[in-house]
Amino acid sequence: MKERNSMKKEDLRIIFMGTPEFAVGTLEALIENKFNVVAVVTQPDKPVGRHGNSLQPSAVKQYAQAHCIPVLQPEKMKNETFIEELRSFRADIQVVVAFRMLPEVVWNMPRFGTFNVHASLLPQYRGAAPINRAMMRGETQTGVTTFFLDHEIDTGKMILQKSFDIPDEADVEYVYNGLMKLGALTAVETLNLVLEKGLELPTIAQPEVSPLYAAPKIFKDDCLICWNQSSKSIYDFVRGLSPYPGTWTYLCAKAHLEDGKNAKKTVLKVYKTKKTTEECCEECGTLRVKNNALQVATTDYWLEIEELQLTGKKRMKAKDFLNGFQHIEQFYVESKTESI
Repeated sequence: MKERNSMKKEDLRIIFMGTPEFAVGTLEALIENKFNVVAVVTQPDKPVGRHGNSLQPSAVKQYAQAHCIPVLQPEKMKNETFIEELRSFRADIQVVVAFRMLPEVVWNMPRFGTFNVHASLLPQYRGAAPINRAMMRGETQTGVTTFFLDHEIDTGKMILQKSFDIPDEADVEYVYNGLMKLGALTAVETLNLVLEKGLELPTIAQPEVSPLYAAPKIFKDDCLICWNQSSKSIYDFVRGLSPYPGTWTYLCAKAHLEDGKNAKKTVLKVYKTKKTTEECCEECGTLRVKNNALQVATTDYWLEIEELQLTGKKRMKAKDFLNGFQHIEQFYVESKTESI
């Protein structure tokens, strides 16, 4: 109790681990709130450019260097040299945001352990893409959870949870930015609890029941639209992957169906859609123009495509696309046979 009451913010030595812009929000909040971040661990610089002959530092590294914080960039987290260097900073606690899986020798090193800021209401959406996966499934609420790391991915004892409402018109960028801010505030609150409670910090064990939904990493094939679904399902799927990485489909000419040849396919990226209230009974993937709007048939209602990008072209409004693309009714969008 004596140690807990005498602990000050400057006495708590923190190592921060993260890589993308999402993690910068939390690191910035720690610095602005005068926490003692003694070092940062981030991914090695990535090759960029056509030939990969230049290196791009992570967003976290750039922020850390701008604030004169030592940066460690291990290729392997179990490397003995890295482990010794990490130990030399004598951290009391480690904060992890959007980083790789850590071995026990790393997460168990500080006396107060290591906590993660995860962008979901655990135990739901454990994994690398919780924001995208929640939106793709049409969730109306998500949030952030701070929890102590243990041997399994995203299963440790929870410290704090904060909820975040998802508006029906929101895309991933909106939710990403909102959770970045909420995660930063929650991390600060968690550290203040550590200062107050020390080793007596209360936690809540996650339910042993398997979560209903997981959030694995997203690959290109995961972004292929299945038009054989309700318009609401497709609408959520598109906004859950917009603006990045973006959903896609194949634009095909009907003429090839009539002459028995294989359809000529062009990749069409879809960034924004709009629900309509007009029921349709056309085959899923059928295209039409109504009131200068590009619409596609689903299992229940027509769905309007508002923003798209044809291979080799810039992202544009569907109205601009239609101005330069005649006879769109002679084309259709090919549908996957199953839902993702």
